[in-house]
Amino acid sequence: MTAGTLPIWARLTPVSLLRSIFREDRFFLILSVFIGIFSGLAVVCFRFSIEWCRIYLLGSGVSLSPMRLLLAPTLAGLVIAVLAIHVFPEARGSGVNQTKAALYIFNGYIPFKTAVGKFILSALAIGSGYSLGPEDPSLQIGACLASAIGRRLRLSRERMRLIAPVGAAAGLAAAFNAPISAVLFVIEEVIGRWTAGILGSVVLSAVSSVVVMRWFLGSESLFRIPVVEMRRPSELIAYSILGLVGGLASVAFSMGVGVLRPRFRQMAPWTQYFQPAVAGLLIGCIAALGAPQVMGAGYEFMDQAMHGQFTWQFLAILALFKIVATLLSFVSGTPGGMFAPTLFIGAMLGASVGGAEHALLPHMSGSPGTYALVGMGVLFAGFLRAPMTSVFMVLEVSGNYSIILPVIVANTLAYVISRTLQPTAIFDTLTRQDGLELPSMEELREENILHVEDAMRPPKGPLLEGSDPVEKAARLIAQGPHGILLVRVEPAGWYSLTREAIEALTAEGKGAEPLESALTDEPIPPLYPDQPLDMVLRYVDRWPLVPVVHRANQMKLVGVLTAREVLARYRNFGEE
Repeated sequence: MTAGTLPIWARLTPVSLLRSIFREDRFFLILSVFIGIFSGLAVVCFRFSIEWCRIYLLGSGVSLSPMRLLLAPTLAGLVIAVLAIHVFPEARGSGVNQTKAALYIFNGYIPFKTAVGKFILSALAIGSGYSLGPEDPSLQIGACLASAIGRRLRLSRERMRLIAPVGAAAGLAAAFNAPISAVLFVIEEVIGRWTAGILGSVVLSAVSSVVVMRWFLGSESLFRIPVVEMRRPSELIAYSILGLVGGLASVAFSMGVGVLRPRFRQMAPWTQYFQPAVAGLLIGCIAALGAPQVMGAGYEFMDQAMHGQFTWQFLAILALFKIVATLLSFVSGTPGGMFAPTLFIGAMLGASVGGAEHALLPHMSGSPGTYALVGMGVLFAGFLRAPMTSVFMVLEVSGNYSIILPVIVANTLAYVISRTLQPTAIFDTLTRQDGLELPSMEELREENILHVEDAMRPPKGPLLEGSDPVEKAARLIAQGPHGILLVRVEPAGWYSLTREAIEALTAEGKGAEPLESALTDEPIPPLYPDQPLDMVLRYVDRWPLVPVVHRANQMKLVGVLTAREVLARYRNFGEE
């Protein structure tokens, strides 16, 4: 049997067969699972590579050699600079804005070379001691893999735009072992909108990647969470103080990035080869002088802070040095993420504030573990400006909902302070420094949405019933200034009649007929006061007068709209 005589199903590839069975939206959901699997495997390899680099470059002993602390990040910085300038120029940065740009600018396209560069350079940077984290690079690696798969399968442009965030959620979930937080962050800060299709795809990819990651690395959390609880309501005052301190620290941190990054980039081109190395040398000096905890992601030291293994004074010093080390790492152009440093600073700052409050006001303070956990969320909300993700991240990591009130209080206070003192979010600042104009998710969250009720006017003109004769409509049109009449036909709905349509019916000799029998058009779809105003734009081109009805009774008219009123409301809204 030749290929031309084979049945259609036998000539299809597995992918084409799936597409012929499922619609594109269902096929996209299935594809999301495979994106999660591949992203989970990539993140597992990434984690192993970071650990291998750390052992090889810094050593595996408990006490690290001062010479290695100085040489490892310095020499690694020279290699990273050469590769980033000549081989992987798109691998710089954290990866969040690049993924967002793929969605809004490049139709989901991210070169696969970027994933390779991000994998190699970030593993080398984090493993050699730069104060950066693996979460943001994992997010971009997942997005790159998803983009490559989408191009291979020749998905539609709409699906290609969404496939990068789907892979981003998978990469972030596997890196942080927190699928709920990954889903919320990607939707809150990358996609910016909620739909059932997007949410389903993102959830499937995140969960499948975490399953794969746990198969290889185990299901243990990144931290050994101690017993955390809020013992008495007066502790909320102490957590409010933590929110205040965390908000101010977030502002200082983000302002440092916003000021130093463009200045480093404006230096002479030849300095780009040495900026990572100099940053690595300075970080090595901090480590050699007694604070090696600031190197790398620092998960194990966050764990120790939760269990009260440092004094509150040393914790405050670590938080300060970590800010300095992270600023040096990031503004020098070294590839790596901001998630882990943010959590580290928050944990140290939280435990430090908790220890100081315990010394001064023992009756108001809680356990160090609780303060460290809340501090993580505080910095996340204040610096990265993802308030919803920050709350669920703490709850997901701790598995304890008894601290939800302290988390909400402290995070909200930090977010408000940061929003007030630093109006532009850090991701928006980085985007604009790169010469891109991406939608600000923070501004979109706070943007007022116009509704139908904001533009509708009361129905002042005559209202006809379907049982009224055509001649009554002709008389009303002739007597009054109204060029359009509304007709209510129960139970069909609402119709509009123009002067020309009424004159045509009269000329045909239908003056004695009831309006409901003379109407030939479809009824106007119901429009309600609480709906977005932009929905009216679908109506006013076809129906010059649009009725707004009551949700409990569609035959009850509450207002009317015309194209002129809609445009006038938008014009006034732009001037407010």
